[in-house]
Amino acid sequence: MSSLATTRMSSKGQVVIPEAIRDELGLEAGAQFVVVGQGDAIILKTISKPSVAEFKAMLTTAQQQARKAGLKKSDITAAIRNVRKRS
Repeated sequence: MSSLATTRMSSKGQVVIPEAIRDELGLEAGAQFVVVGQGDAIILKTISKPSVAEFKAMLTTAQQQARKAGLKKSDITAAIRNVRKRS
């Protein structure tokens, strides 16, 4: 990231992301973030849904791992049913 700016936190804990940085990153109202704090650093990481291609790649990887672990569709269905019973 090439932009550098300063900002302040309001009494409500709100922080404004400067316009230049919002523009550079393509951030729009309603953008969601994961917030990580460690020491004196705060990191905001945008949460974005994967593209269709990324989702298909993740699904393929999950299917390969399930096959390698010997899981069947019936195992997954049973696990989902068990979790839903607890809710």
